[in-house]
Amino acid sequence: MTPRTDADELIEQPRVPLSRRRVLRAAVELADRDGLDSLTMRRLAQEVGVEAMSLYHHVANKEAVFDGVVEVIIGEIMAAVEEVQAPSPDEDWQAALRARILAAREVFLRHRWAPQVFETRTSASPVVIGYLDHVVAILRAGGFSFDLAHRALHVLGSRALGFTQELFQPDGAQTANAAAAAMMEQMADRFPNIVGMLAEAMHDDPDGTLGFCDDQFEFEFALDLILEGLERRRAAAS
Repeated sequence: MTPRTDADELIEQPRVPLSRRRVLRAAVELADRDGLDSLTMRRLAQEVGVEAMSLYHHVANKEAVFDGVVEVIIGEIMAAVEEVQAPSPDEDWQAALRARILAAREVFLRHRWAPQVFETRTSASPVVIGYLDHVVAILRAGGFSFDLAHRALHVLGSRALGFTQELFQPDGAQTANAAAAAMMEQMADRFPNIVGMLAEAMHDDPDGTLGFCDDQFEFEFALDLILEGLERRRAAAS
């Protein structure tokens, strides 16, 4: 009998079966590596090593892939918030919610393309509703009425999930800095307040949304203003 070799065993190892979860994880990895525009059914099929038609047994179309990607991201967020060290909501609801939101933001910072997907969904999926249910639970534990908790969700908007849409999102910091410098030079007379603000705010931050804004600081600054304002409303209603 011919002895078996390592190569024979390698050849005989079964392939990982295709599943919806495997397809969606591959979609996230593809978008992380090559950007959201790369996420086509053809590229996704190549990513998992199958013909494109095989994908349709697990995801109906590209929109179904995007819906599934939302599930994957929310799953990562829920895992992240489970690890958060924060006071219980009935002791300090602001600290509890702030920690949860910033943990969610860390997930979106790993998948910077993901907000574009969330913003294009026309209805809230059960996983998103489940996440927001936890947010409302924190508010309720902190003494919010259902009415004020409802208004709080409207005020927080996408910030409750850990991201927010900026006024401008240029492709890169260098381009943004160049554009800002050109605007400041050419439009100082026409837009003196904006130009004055930019001149005051300008600093070197290659990770900033505009190239000169520390978007993590700005996110936390706005979040704190919202939480402090909501606390004043909650206290006044007590």
